[in-house]
Amino acid sequence: MSDGRIDLRSDTVTHPSPAMYRAMAEAELGDDVFGDDPTVNALQARAAELLGKEAALFVASGTMGNLVSVMAQVPRGGQVIAPAGSHHADWEAGGQAVVAGASLRTLEPGADGTLDPLAIRDAWRDASDAHFAATSLVVIENSNARRGGQPITAIYTSEVAALAHERGVPLHVDGARLFNAAVALDTTAAALARDADTVTVCLSKGLACPVGSVVAGPRDVVRRAWRARKLLGGGMRQAGIIAAAGLVALGDGPEGMIARLADDHANARRLAEALAGMPGVVGLDPATVRTNFVVFSIAASGGVAARLSRLEQRARVLETLATEGVLMVPFTDGTIRAVTHYGVEAADIERAIGACARALEACGIAPTMV
Repeated sequence: MSDGRIDLRSDTVTHPSPAMYRAMAEAELGDDVFGDDPTVNALQARAAELLGKEAALFVASGTMGNLVSVMAQVPRGGQVIAPAGSHHADWEAGGQAVVAGASLRTLEPGADGTLDPLAIRDAWRDASDAHFAATSLVVIENSNARRGGQPITAIYTSEVAALAHERGVPLHVDGARLFNAAVALDTTAAALARDADTVTVCLSKGLACPVGSVVAGPRDVVRRAWRARKLLGGGMRQAGIIAAAGLVALGDGPEGMIARLADDHANARRLAEALAGMPGVVGLDPATVRTNFVVFSIAASGGVAARLSRLEQRARVLETLATEGVLMVPFTDGTIRAVTHYGVEAADIERAIGACARALEACGIAPTMV
């Protein structure tokens, strides 16, 4: 990356591509609150096309996209079923409760990132019993970050959608990294979102835009989401300046960002394969690294480091890596997470591998290397 660091904390740390900078500087502008910013309108049309939906809405963030989707579809007092540890459940400051007046029922995802349909059925509540908040929306996350960026298939999504729809309830896909899932599964984002009522996709993660997400769905639902966006203060004026980067990212040509996600996946797999062979690294099967997430644990087998808690060991390793200019972050259940993205090349991954080996040795996690 430009400052010499290898920043693997998240794919949100990306900087715009040269083509994005040019497009932003040259963007044709209007007033998006009046609906006449041509670049925003073009981005929304392109997103709707790629996601196979009637309409789309440009929003400031994935958090806002998920929240306006709830506001557009869930009555006050309704309940949302979502994966435990998902962005919707744990990383959005409780907005669905604070703003939308909705409660949350979380279910533990499996190793593949999916919710057991039987568990969804068991968790379901309707309005026939006044004790319960009625289930009003089902949310799945694709790819599932809690489970290391696992991609969720269209067949599974169709099954959950059918379960929800037979009870008259919509399905929302938090597709922050839906294009990563599509590339990993060798399919399209439209295929993965086909049976969902609404879907949110982030432009500012693996697609490398500086800001923004899109929400897509039926025209009437997107219209309600548009009103909700305004209520949240998300009505932007000459937003084409930032929407222009999204048009580049979603383009078909060599400057587009979707096809190149395969490079991020290959870099993640290379990092995982190297880490899995290092003494002291546990809980990492490279075969499960299917998108751009690498999640692993560390465990010292002897010496002073073994007397530290796993959280203390993790902290030492992360601090040591940072001194070499390699940044990773603590993740769930005592793990470490590294995320590959635009701006991190294969040579950077080799540097990161070397830094990891040295950090494990320096912290007493791995035996001294000869």
